Amino acid sequence: MLKILIDLIGAFLGLILTLPVIILAILFILTFDRQNPIFIQSRLGKSKQIFQIIKLRTMKNNQITMLGNILRKTGIDEIPQLLNILFLQMSFVGPRPLTQTDIERLGWNDTYHATRWNSRPGITGLAQLSPICHKKMSWFLDQKYINCQNILLDLKIILSSIAVLIVGKKKAVQWMHSNRNHAGTR
Repeated sequence: MLKILIDLIGAFLGLILTLPVIILAILFILTFDRQNPIFIQSRLGKSKQIFQIIKLRTMKNNQITMLGNILRKTGIDEIPQLLNILFLQMSFVGPRPLTQTDIERLGWNDTYHATRWNSRPGITGLAQLSPICHKKMSWFLDQKYINCQNILLDLKIILSSIAVLIVGKKKAVQWMHSNRNHAGTR
């Protein structure tokens, strides 16, 4: 219950604080990419319930645009997901929500992998901070998070995710994985 309250308050404040950035990004997308600035896609959330994830559009004709590259590197394209948090479809921290196609491609559509959908998906998580991008590592880290989740671990993941934007992924990941016993990730 505390996690939900923190998510709701954080998402509300985050939307208020980032509204000028969102509006500016929308205007840039409309001006330079000349397309709908909002990207909506079906994803599977907690208990595999389908919801519509909301992001800023970063691609055109299946290619990442120059502006889209900037939005992705800064994480600005993810800000509209704060609405998904307010709708209780997502959390700040948790396994990333996947499409049905992703689940089938990864081979996670069986009972063995069912525990992944025991928690609300997140904007960020342990797997997103991993130096290795591989389905087995993602599965392991998602399970680790689901089994060990607590407010201190969430805070460390959020701070590490913010640090990625400031110092880069390599340094932020090193910080995340150093002294991990203090955050209950053992």
